[in-house]
Amino acid sequence: MSAAQGKVIITCAVTGSIHTPTMSPHLPITPEEIAEAAIGAAQAGAAIVHLHARNPKDGSPTQDPALFRQFGARIKAARDVVLNFTTGGAPTMSIEERLQPALQLQPEVASLNMGSMNFGLYEMLGRYKEFKHDWEKPYLAASDDRIFKNTFKDIAYILQSCSQNGTRFEIECYDIGHLYTAAHFLDRGLVKPPLLIQSVFGIRGGIGPHPEDVMHMKRTADRLFGDAYYWSVLGAGRNQMFIAAMSAVMGGNVRVGLEDSLWLGRGQLAKSNAEQVAKARRLLEELGLVVATPDDARQMLKLKGGRNVAF
Repeated sequence: MSAAQGKVIITCAVTGSIHTPTMSPHLPITPEEIAEAAIGAAQAGAAIVHLHARNPKDGSPTQDPALFRQFGARIKAARDVVLNFTTGGAPTMSIEERLQPALQLQPEVASLNMGSMNFGLYEMLGRYKEFKHDWEKPYLAASDDRIFKNTFKDIAYILQSCSQNGTRFEIECYDIGHLYTAAHFLDRGLVKPPLLIQSVFGIRGGIGPHPEDVMHMKRTADRLFGDAYYWSVLGAGRNQMFIAAMSAVMGGNVRVGLEDSLWLGRGQLAKSNAEQVAKARRLLEELGLVVATPDDARQMLKLKGGRNVAF
């Protein structure tokens, strides 16, 4: 389904496990900071906010449902926006641990990775000399020998566990084979259309950020899913806005946020998620496109509504 024929969904990934706290002083860490960042992103034009949690003491990744409940309830009370909880968490976590926020809190949307992969963050070690917390440097360094495990069994387990929740999935595809895995689970009836396919570009271990890569992802998804899906993209790091622009002109949706890139422009750290959302919104509107509201996104993706969650 082409966004260019209707409205474009902006998703904002507020904080995540890709970056460590030291790398930007603007990365939200505590539940209060994450909630305020999400509210600001929604005010700037995000219809969906994608949410991870961090240990408030040291910023390390955590899937503690109590933290998701804290910022989820605060965001819900302050702003009408679709909340999307991760089931990815971090590559160092078990599948059972990663599942808990979506299972217990039953959000409108949850993210779901479509395959095991190398997930290399170790190159960041050459860009940063000092780290605030003891866990950060070893976490990055060990990623050259780390596999982000998402087996067929893992994926089916998450889908089956959440099948009674009414939660729909942001299906994250880091490579072409992940699209075929999504088609496999569509054939098995474990996911239902319309799918939200989130193509991820520029992570070491996944597909690259070249324009040919972006077009190949779109062509393949069109062939596999036809009119049964909405396409969105995220570009990691400096590729964020370039790939967002490509998606927009190709009829897709966009994802921005400090989880995916710490930058607003060349050499300029983004001071907030809202800054990135505002920039993406300006880009879309300059192209003559209409930015979707949360209710537009709910209608497009057939979501259950913000009242039907468990937080």
